[in-house]
Amino acid sequence: MPTQIPSVSLIRATSYEREALQESLETLLEPLGGMAAFVKPGNRVLLKPNLLTGARPGKECTTRPELVYAIAQIVMEAGGKPFLGDSPAFGSAKGVAVANGYLPILEELNLPIIEFHGQRYQTVNEGFNHLLLCKEAMEADVVINLPKVKSHTQLVLTLGVKNLFGCVPGKMKAWWHMEAGKDANRFGEMLVETARAIDPDLTIIDGIIGHEGNGPSGGEPRPLGVLAASPDVFALDRAMVEILNVPPEQVPTVAASMRLGLVGELHSIHFPHLHPDLLKIDDWRLPDKFLPIDFGMPRVIKSTFKHLYIRFIKERMSAYARR
Repeated sequence: MPTQIPSVSLIRATSYEREALQESLETLLEPLGGMAAFVKPGNRVLLKPNLLTGARPGKECTTRPELVYAIAQIVMEAGGKPFLGDSPAFGSAKGVAVANGYLPILEELNLPIIEFHGQRYQTVNEGFNHLLLCKEAMEADVVINLPKVKSHTQLVLTLGVKNLFGCVPGKMKAWWHMEAGKDANRFGEMLVETARAIDPDLTIIDGIIGHEGNGPSGGEPRPLGVLAASPDVFALDRAMVEILNVPPEQVPTVAASMRLGLVGELHSIHFPHLHPDLLKIDDWRLPDKFLPIDFGMPRVIKSTFKHLYIRFIKERMSAYARR
């Protein structure tokens, strides 16, 4: 049986204004069959944004709430029941979401936001069978992955595959940095195996304004003017590195997906709208200095305590102060 050619929809988009964004998303999803191709009436639909941190609101470290709002509405129109979830490395999903301006959309749409809890699931690669993944993502009827285009001081870029690392419960991320981080190839394969296990039904990447430089949180906003979507997260990431003019072999997640035969070169991908060559830029800024991926035990312990402090002390004090 011939392998189906993956499709990646790429369009120019420059506005988060509701009507303009709604039109852009309809155009983006039309060649993929629209949202109805992915969501059926009654489906429980996980929207998985990048809720990295609440420490730098306005710096485009997280997926824009406007995009999440628009996608949630489209899901509802298709008869789906959306809910929001993530597992930030520091703090809670709700705390990070509120810090980044999500509260109005959560209230307007009555959109539930959940904290992820871990459970072991069978992976394709037996070397990662001890991977702990959130049951809320694994048991959802539909998973829509909503990453942000960002540079990354450890992994060069964070795109669709890396965003699914958020489906590993918060404090477990630091342990994976310690377990697999000494080998960039192995760490990249761990992220790819996470994506394969989660198997998102649709990935829509927020590239209207990205985050360049010393990301994932220490850089600066950069207008990019791109929206991208695909049911194949590996093909989507392969297209995005082309747009950013970063060699795929330099990005551990993309290199691993190509090495494992999950995606090929651009000629093996169908682009129903724009080709990456038409969106390519030459001056996307990568980190000034790259940091090791691996965490030593002291850093793991420090990271765990920081996560617990933000989630159970700082966030609760902030919530009390708002009353």
